[in-house]
Amino acid sequence: MNLLSIGGSDPSSGAGIQSDVKTFDMLNEYGLTVITAVTGQNTSNFGMIQPVSKKILKNQLELLISDFKIDGIKIGMVYNSNIIKIIHNELKQLKIPIVLDPIIKSTTGGLLIEKNAIKDFKKYLIPLATVITPNKFEAEFLSQIKINSKKSLLKAALKIQKMGAKSIIITGIETKNKKISDFILEEKRKYSISSNIIPKTNHGSGCNYSSALLVSLVNEKSLKESAKFSKQFTYNSIKNAKNIGRGIEITQIKKRDNIQIELSNWINKFIGIKNIYKNIPECQTNFVFSKINPKSIKDVVGIAGRIVKTGNKVMVAGDLEYGGSKHVATALIAMNKKFPEIRSAINLKYNEENILKLKKTKLIISSYDRNSEPNKIKTKEGSSIEWGIKLAIKKLETAPDVIYHKGDFGKEPMIIIFAKTPASIIEKVSKLFN
Repeated sequence: MNLLSIGGSDPSSGAGIQSDVKTFDMLNEYGLTVITAVTGQNTSNFGMIQPVSKKILKNQLELLISDFKIDGIKIGMVYNSNIIKIIHNELKQLKIPIVLDPIIKSTTGGLLIEKNAIKDFKKYLIPLATVITPNKFEAEFLSQIKINSKKSLLKAALKIQKMGAKSIIITGIETKNKKISDFILEEKRKYSISSNIIPKTNHGSGCNYSSALLVSLVNEKSLKESAKFSKQFTYNSIKNAKNIGRGIEITQIKKRDNIQIELSNWINKFIGIKNIYKNIPECQTNFVFSKINPKSIKDVVGIAGRIVKTGNKVMVAGDLEYGGSKHVATALIAMNKKFPEIRSAINLKYNEENILKLKKTKLIISSYDRNSEPNKIKTKEGSSIEWGIKLAIKKLETAPDVIYHKGDFGKEPMIIIFAKTPASIIEKVSKLFN
């Protein structure tokens, strides 16, 4: 996908178009940019702003739109009315997702929009937005409503929605149970998504959120799915924030190595398989890929979260990390000790129909009975999977493609598919479900 970031340049690369491009690249999308203003800032201070001329702004937009198929747009810092009106004129006919991040001031204190441009911002840009993503301060600024209760939060969101945005996400609402919540108002429903608070000031989380949200939307996820994804993505970027300069920390998007990149590509293939949601178990799914000769789960890339089912769709909830999976990674390591060529695995829902389909293929299938599991194994945390896999392969001379068990009291039955690579996993899954 080609995604366009329209916004200001941040020389610290903590926010602005530089941050957006990093996010797009991390999530395997191609980032295009249109610069509205050049700022001088670092992690401690905000300096000058120099807006671009109307002529160069219009030229940037026209040339990109005429040459590229643009799949989605994020609008950030716009600064003045001239910039706002040109953006509106160039984008008003486009029928693609537009995420509007209303940049009012920087974390380091700079005012990023002229006061006399607020009226035009509301008139010309908010109606373009598929979603607008103000934080609490920005929502109060735009609505002129102090947010100090659930009632005032809804009132502020409704007022912004009446300005023309299809949906509103007000981020960063602290709750009484020490959580941080995002309030979402769609056309016909409202809800909140919460997570733990990371008590640190950072530079870049707002840009991380809105750009990750755009990536999810252009990949045809629902707003709720996209909000969950972008919240988790942003949480991880804050958790990994670093003191690069002498001031506040800059959010960090971890670079992926070749193992992570390869697994990510095949996860995208997996979630695109028709009706795959029917084969996601109650405990959800993880998909893993290891280094050569993994010694522990820290040598295995998995999803720090799961591939989850939402209605008749599936989505990835969490980042790819070494040590991100416990159970499927443990199964893989047990398999790899006897068959070192096996480096990838995925768990799927067990049912008799799937087993019958598997038996009709040329895949090698094995199983084990959890009812025969020794009590000393059952009572030792994390031992059951290793015990089961070892039992299932004990007498085999060739690595099985599939191992399953029918469960036990309080234990969900499961199918695990094994292969040399994630590509081979998808080939086997496709045989089973297509």
